Amino acid sequence: MKTVIQRVSRASVTIDNKNVANILHGMLVLLGIEESDTQEDINLLSNKIINLRIFDDQNGVMNNSLLDNQGDVIVVSQFTLHASTKKGNRPSYMRAAKPSTAIPLYNKFVKTFESKLGKKIQTGKFGSHMELEIHNDGPVTIIIDTKNKF
Repeated sequence: MKTVIQRVSRASVTIDNKNVANILHGMLVLLGIEESDTQEDINLLSNKIINLRIFDDQNGVMNNSLLDNQGDVIVVSQFTLHASTKKGNRPSYMRAAKPSTAIPLYNKFVKTFESKLGKKIQTGKFGSHMELEIHNDGPVTIIIDTKNKF
């Protein structure tokens, strides 16, 4: 699994002109799933994200986690995170999981993340064309790939 995590002051997801997710102060997590991903990747990644200390403490130092800040989360599937641009100018998405693999893993990731966080998170809609409004706070952007064991 590969993620791009952005600390946001606000973020939203719109599908077909309808707002389906909206948060203030928290994280937007773009999640790419590949065929070889398993529950182990889900556990590693959800633990890492929840405990990632990217929020400011009272001294303005990034020392607080999502749990400390009680921030909100939007998780959006994004197969393009697995793009290969080694040959030519058209990206290849061969490493990205097919929907039959990706959808169940995406749903398991969301449920595992919610369980560990102790609250509901918001999502986009798998496979839909989505418009994201992201107000990156900092800017703070972190990339994590479970295949490069952090």
